[in-house]
Amino acid sequence: MSTPSDIANPRLAPEGVRRIEWAAREMPVLRLIRERFQREQPLRGIRMTACLHVTTETANLAITLRDGGAELRLCASNPLSTQDDVAAALVEEYGIPVFAICGEDNETYYRHIHQALEHGPQLTMDDGADVVATLHKDRRDLLAGVVGGTEETTTGVIRLRAMAAAGALGYPIVAVNEADTKHLFDNRYGTGQSTVDGIVRATNILLAGKTFVVAGYGWCGRGVAARARGMGAQVIVTEVDPVKALEAVMDGYRVMPMAEAAKLGDIFVTLTGDINVIDRQHLEAMKDGAILANSGHFDSEINLKALQAMSEGKRAVRASVDEYRLLDGRRLYLLGEGRLVNLAAAEGHPAAVMDMSFANQALGAEWIAQNAQKLEKKVYEIPHEVDQEIARLKLHAMGIQIDYLTEEQQRYLASWQEGT
Repeated sequence: MSTPSDIANPRLAPEGVRRIEWAAREMPVLRLIRERFQREQPLRGIRMTACLHVTTETANLAITLRDGGAELRLCASNPLSTQDDVAAALVEEYGIPVFAICGEDNETYYRHIHQALEHGPQLTMDDGADVVATLHKDRRDLLAGVVGGTEETTTGVIRLRAMAAAGALGYPIVAVNEADTKHLFDNRYGTGQSTVDGIVRATNILLAGKTFVVAGYGWCGRGVAARARGMGAQVIVTEVDPVKALEAVMDGYRVMPMAEAAKLGDIFVTLTGDINVIDRQHLEAMKDGAILANSGHFDSEINLKALQAMSEGKRAVRASVDEYRLLDGRRLYLLGEGRLVNLAAAEGHPAAVMDMSFANQALGAEWIAQNAQKLEKKVYEIPHEVDQEIARLKLHAMGIQIDYLTEEQQRYLASWQEGT
């Protein structure tokens, strides 16, 4: 094998190619960007390290970056999110180095990040900021060569802004997550559908009539709550932000503290980006048979140490479902080891919504490569004109036309003299 890699099974490549091509059918915006990248080569010779979920959609992004001239290395952003056939296809058929194996342990996960950094990246692309954190903690010798990066997730942006505020961020980052064409669609429609998909695939339970608790009413929480209600569940929302809590009330959901919701819920999903959102006191209050899932980036939202300490035994009862038998006789069911349930138990977001997210990643990488020398070491948002162009391309691909302002309307909006 000429392409450096560490993957599960190269023989899975043909199946991976078929699935990558299937996803490409739903990613017309990224296809248009790839065609331009092939012509213009905006990333020619730039070494990139990408730490992303290794899925069919990510594969199409990786191919786009490669065709734009980037020298790309890819590793996983979650130990359970790699699709091994896709990793094999990227290595064997597309010549892209991949370091990712589904189910890898923590030591292997970080070894793969280090391997993906070995070529000394000039640009990074992150989903959760683990590459950025590894560079700043363990590979500071490589920091001087990095001119910029992009970040995909809410969780990662929170980490990076904390680094910037502390003066610790070593290079500028584009917050892809802040683009309207990312968080309004990927977070809401993608996370909404794929989280419910993961829960149903893992459990095969009927959601109709169940009490479904959503922890966090950001864009991801909004999406999950809407999809659960659409399937007949009675949805409860828990929040710490009074504005978001008020919005959930106005959207027709019951809102209460987790301490109260814990007694009522049949299914719990966390989507906050914080730690111990479901804590020991909540686990102690839950009914026998409650199902726990996390759709935040890290497996810290459910207090797994407390769950283990409260249990006398654990067994796998289905793929991606672990039964914890508590000392008082109750049983709680944890999905996907508390990791991202939409990737641990399903296939992640549909390709059609990742089309816009990864268009932002590709154009964000191009923008920061072109402008890095003028940027400060802080977190930037995707330029508004890039966001708008992605939306226009998506509408065009869907066969939808919209109105445009006339010159008269533009003058009116730009003036202050007009009134009643």
